[in-house]
Amino acid sequence: MKEIPAHVSTIAHTLIENGYEAYLVGGSVRDVLADREPKDWDLTTNATPEIVQELFPDSVYQNEFGTVGVKYRPSEEETELVEVTTYRSEEAYEDARRPKHVSFVASVTEDLARRDFTINAIALHPNGSLVDPFDGYADLERGLIRTVNEPEDRFREDALRLLRAIRFACQLDFSIAEHTWDAIQRNADNLSHISAERIQEEFNKLLLSDTPVRGMRLLEEAGLLTYIMPELREGIECGQNKHHIYTVWEHNIRSLQYAADQNWDLTIRMAGKRARVTTVPSTDMKWKARVSRMKCFLVSPTPKNSEPKFPNSSDIICSTTTWAK
Repeated sequence: MKEIPAHVSTIAHTLIENGYEAYLVGGSVRDVLADREPKDWDLTTNATPEIVQELFPDSVYQNEFGTVGVKYRPSEEETELVEVTTYRSEEAYEDARRPKHVSFVASVTEDLARRDFTINAIALHPNGSLVDPFDGYADLERGLIRTVNEPEDRFREDALRLLRAIRFACQLDFSIAEHTWDAIQRNADNLSHISAERIQEEFNKLLLSDTPVRGMRLLEEAGLLTYIMPELREGIECGQNKHHIYTVWEHNIRSLQYAADQNWDLTIRMAGKRARVTTVPSTDMKWKARVSRMKCFLVSPTPKNSEPKFPNSSDIICSTTTWAK
């Protein structure tokens, strides 16, 4: 298990020594238990935001969700924030996006009940003990993405969770529980309520996983791709000339996976995914199509024992050809 940084432990112990509870929560706990490197550290407590700020004067509190950012300064030039959030519940979600009402609650178990997936609903005490009311640790061991309680409720609260489930499955190489997957398919159209900015952030994380090709297939099977990048779907049954053995869709997602296998950055992966984007009007599919293809030469396989041809996004060479027939 990964070691908790000293400054995070200090914040937790300060809260405990002053008579309050403190737990690590969220993705940091998931990553610690899975022996992965956490990207950030989040704490939850029964102390109100005002008390947290009293205990940590070098902090910021500018939101309605009870989250205080406690500043940590590893050097004179650097400042990091450790988020400390009061136990809370969320009610009456609007537009499948955000809660209308947030209220503070008394126990960490109540706080965990509002979270999306069981693997993200585990609290880790500084002494190493776990609060795990939804069997999230067992799901980590099984490699399973499963919602907290009823999946219909979780996805209707925040439709971005539909995409997050698939993103986590790709990042962690996990399966999605059957009842969770069924609910994703039933609620796919709710993703239309989510802003493009939020979708893009999640989608980029999926593209940066080790298996983005799996993610693209799952997005299509779930009915979510229509609300993310519908033009890619035009290539699903679109064949190519005799020099290509794959459909445009298969060509695109295999190009994306090749870029991932080479560990190329997001820009190149995006270009690989759109190596051939074909838009065909619904009328007269055979002859009256206006076809636009972006041919990105970076997707050519690199010979063995040689350096990748285009290791950086600045090295992309593209040509665009547009024609009508």
